Amino acid sequence: MTSRSVLLEAKQLGKQFKTGSGTLDLFVDLNLTIHAGETIAIIGKSGAGKSTLLSLLAGLDTATSGTVEFEGKPLESLSDAERAKLRADKIAFIFQSFHLLPELTAQDNVALPLEIRQQPDAESTANEWLNNVGLGDRTDHYPSQLSGGEQQRVAIARAFAGSPALLFADEPTGNLDEATGQQIVEQLFSLNEQQGTTLILITHDLELAKRCQRRIQLSNGAIEELS
Repeated sequence: MTSRSVLLEAKQLGKQFKTGSGTLDLFVDLNLTIHAGETIAIIGKSGAGKSTLLSLLAGLDTATSGTVEFEGKPLESLSDAERAKLRADKIAFIFQSFHLLPELTAQDNVALPLEIRQQPDAESTANEWLNNVGLGDRTDHYPSQLSGGEQQRVAIARAFAGSPALLFADEPTGNLDEATGQQIVEQLFSLNEQQGTTLILITHDLELAKRCQRRIQLSNGAIEELS
């Protein structure tokens, strides 16, 4: 792993929230190094701060102290517009709630981020990725016409269609039954291996976490690398 370049790095990361009785330190001096091509699971109990950490690593939120560097560049040195462009160009997300636009077809949901990037072959790329996830015959269907598993497969196609360097998956099977969730997991890891994407998986599922090369426990504002 040491031969791979560092893609994402958190240095002495701190996040503080104001409460009615004072302040809450969610993270203090948190350090994490992620190499290109790694698969990493961040696990922890509800309320441990997993989603907050995702937001900080993705530049969706700003830390109280410390830095997050993507490809060696501190995210806090970028403007909001520059961070948004970075995410559009190099980072993708898969969420528990799918986040598909209900008024758009499966094809249009996958193509829209590519069109925003002014990619000329957005429609054909969208169709290709829907085929890759087994939905080639559902391209003109709306989210309401798709099952939960099919909607998550559209979300997976949308994530990979832009060839991201980094993919965040936040509880990707949380809204699915066990059998469907297992199918989604197999597809997610298979496609991720084929594409060589760096995957950061946020989960409370220890069995799912074991699919990753590294497992990181988040508890009491600190992280521990599990064997």
